[in-house]
Amino acid sequence: MNFHTRKWVKPEDLNPNGTLFGGTLLRWIDEEAVIYAIVQLSNPHVVTKYISEINFVSSAKQGDIIELGIVATHFGTTSITLACEVRNKITRKTILSIDKLVFVNLNENGIPAPHGKTEITYAYMSIDTLPNKDNKD
Repeated sequence: MNFHTRKWVKPEDLNPNGTLFGGTLLRWIDEEAVIYAIVQLSNPHVVTKYISEINFVSSAKQGDIIELGIVATHFGTTSITLACEVRNKITRKTILSIDKLVFVNLNENGIPAPHGKTEITYAYMSIDTLPNKDNKD
């Protein structure tokens, strides 16, 4: 699982117990997961269909840096299934895990549509295409 997104837990993210509010964390997960699905399916028209049991393992507190890990586990005809883990960046302690998040690929009319994908793909940028900081152009 790759951990790309990091969040800093701030005072406005806390519940009355002084720990990260679960609803805020779920919003962050849904946003990260749909972005992952959009990139994998090459389509900005993707919606959340299903989220399985959410396992809150430990809590995060103000000042913690957490990271969200997402990986595709299954490609359906019109859907993609992901798994998610959230952990403390410093201690690596798991905060939350979700075994199954399902997103559906839609056409321009909002109807589920085949996406034609069967495996994880990433857009790689060649080192040769990176801007040259020494170039005065």
